[in-house]
Amino acid sequence: MPRAKYEGIYRSIKQKIEAQDYPYQSLLPAESALIQEYGCARNTLRRALGDLTAEGYIQPIQGKGVRVIYRPVGKTAFLMGVIESFQETASRNHLRTVTRVVSFEPIAADERLASQSGFLVGEPLWAIERVRYLDGKALIRDLNYFSQAMIPGLTAEIAARSIYEYIEKELRLRITTTKRRVTVERATTRDRELLDLEGFDGVVVVSSLTFDAGGLLFEYTQSRHQADSFCFEDTATRRHQPLPSPSSED
Repeated sequence: MPRAKYEGIYRSIKQKIEAQDYPYQSLLPAESALIQEYGCARNTLRRALGDLTAEGYIQPIQGKGVRVIYRPVGKTAFLMGVIESFQETASRNHLRTVTRVVSFEPIAADERLASQSGFLVGEPLWAIERVRYLDGKALIRDLNYFSQAMIPGLTAEIAARSIYEYIEKELRLRITTTKRRVTVERATTRDRELLDLEGFDGVVVVSSLTFDAGGLLFEYTQSRHQADSFCFEDTATRRHQPLPSPSSED
C-alpha cells in the first residue's frame, strides 16, 4: 500500500482525536464512511486504525465499532512504550522547544559508567550534557553517552538539533529497542543550576539503554525532568490466559 496514503489517514484521524473532534468515549464513524471519506482501500484504513490502537488512541469493540479512549493529560506526555526523539515528543505535544548543548566531549567509559550502562570499561564514548527548554522553561537535563564506534561523526551542532535524525537519516542505523527505568531522586546541585525546578527538590529520572537492530548497545541516557511539568504514558493490554477445562467429576 502507498505509505503516504496510510500515513496521511493515520495523522488525520489522530489529529481529530487530539483536537477532540472525535471526543473521548465516542465512536469513530463507521469503517465504510471512513473509507469513503479518505478514498482508500479497507486494508489501508485498518493499518492506520491498528497503529492508533497500539498507541492507545482507540479500541475496537466487536459488533459496535471503534471507541475513542484517548484523553488529553494536560501535561507534556512522554510515551514509555514508544521510542521518540525529543523533537518528536515536542511536536506531538505542540510545544516550542530549544536545546542547549552544555558540554560535548569524547571520553572513555570508567568503571562506574560501565556498570550503569553496559558499555565496556575504556570504550570510547561521546559524552553530552544538554538542557531542553519547553515553552521557554528549562525542564529537562539530558546526560547522553553514545558509542563513538557506532555513532561516528557526532558533533555538538548535531546534538543541538536531533541526534536520532542524524543516526537514522545519515548513518542509516536502525533504532530498535529501548529499556527504561523511571526513578524519583533528590535534585543535585547541577540540576538546580541548570533547571527551572520552581521549588521542587526532586526530579524524575528516566534512564535508558538503546539498541540497534543487531542488539548492540549504542546509547545510554539519563534524562532528569522537572517533576511538576511531565507525565509518562504507556498503553498496556492484559494477556488473557486460556480458561482451564472443566474437570470431570467422578
